[in-house]
Amino acid sequence: MTPGEPKRPEPGPAEPSPGIRIGRPFGIPVFISPYWFLIVGLFVFLYARGLFQSVPGTLRYPVALVAVVLLYASVLVHELSHSLVARGFGLPVRRILLYPLGGFSEIEQEPPTPGREFLVSAAGPAISLALAAGAYALTRAVQDGGVVRDLVVQLFWANLLVGVFNLLPGLPLDGGRMLRAGVWKVTGRPGQATVVAAWAGRVLALAVLVVPLALYARRGGGIQLFNVAWLAVIAAFMWTGAGQALRATRVRERLPALQARALARRAIAIPANLPLAEAIRRADAAQARALVVVDHEDRPIAIVNETAVMATPPQRRPWIEAGSLARTIDPGLVLSADLSGMALIEAVRRTPASEYLLVEQTGQVFGVLATADLDHAFAGT
Repeated sequence: MTPGEPKRPEPGPAEPSPGIRIGRPFGIPVFISPYWFLIVGLFVFLYARGLFQSVPGTLRYPVALVAVVLLYASVLVHELSHSLVARGFGLPVRRILLYPLGGFSEIEQEPPTPGREFLVSAAGPAISLALAAGAYALTRAVQDGGVVRDLVVQLFWANLLVGVFNLLPGLPLDGGRMLRAGVWKVTGRPGQATVVAAWAGRVLALAVLVVPLALYARRGGGIQLFNVAWLAVIAAFMWTGAGQALRATRVRERLPALQARALARRAIAIPANLPLAEAIRRADAAQARALVVVDHEDRPIAIVNETAVMATPPQRRPWIEAGSLARTIDPGLVLSADLSGMALIEAVRRTPASEYLLVEQTGQVFGVLATADLDHAFAGT
């Protein structure tokens, strides 16, 4: 079957937003998670209580708010440094997301070499420590006590904490990615490097929870429930991030076996008003497993949904038009038959559907890719 190039209707709905967009510094969209406001409120309340002696009552909460905003501004600068270095290496940056426990730079491609991986990862802690050094210099310049000096001191400690914590050698922290780059450089195997860095992250996660509690117990002091809860949240964040890195490595190892051309179903062209029973008969005769609806110029316009066909009782099939069970071929449903691996996964992720039309570079139809076949191949590899 060699019909002409498929129609290209209007684009589908846009991808849901990950949060509230607050700006586009250097052209990079920055979003904040809706849950961010809850944690900010909690931080402001707790920090304001600590200002009881140094700041008058009416000013405590505004000063605390400024301190918390400075903290997250430092996190934003940290993430921007990752993104700008990545973009300098030609890696596309999709967005930055600020969430309650920090931030995340969504870089769409992995750095191609361990050296670039190291530089992209090291940029964040480097800028945080530089900001901490600048804030420390300001504290030496502002000798008089007061609100301004308190804020500068908080800026120093915030950036020092962000910089040092992110240097810990375990995923998902920047230090873990730097460790991954080092192991990758030595072994030449990025997958093995990820496994090493991820397990280092899990060990660190346990240490973050266990070591402080052990020190509290050894000193015989009381352990506050709030501190334990925060340690548990941080440890859970690190453990979960390391686990995601391990799962992503297993996914990448399976990707080479996913090839659209090998998974394609043979398809036949049918008019939209053809009875479903006759369409199925023609497909069986041609040993095809997919039905593509074409217009009067023999151009593909829709794909008959297999699930809908199977749900139609045999006695009703002679009276139902095959086109009534088809989905219009949107632009995202037309894929190259040469797609494979991560490119194939990304193409399917952008436009979720049960079937996709596979075409050659010439525009000729090669076949139909069923998501069920892709899932089965992925699970079985």
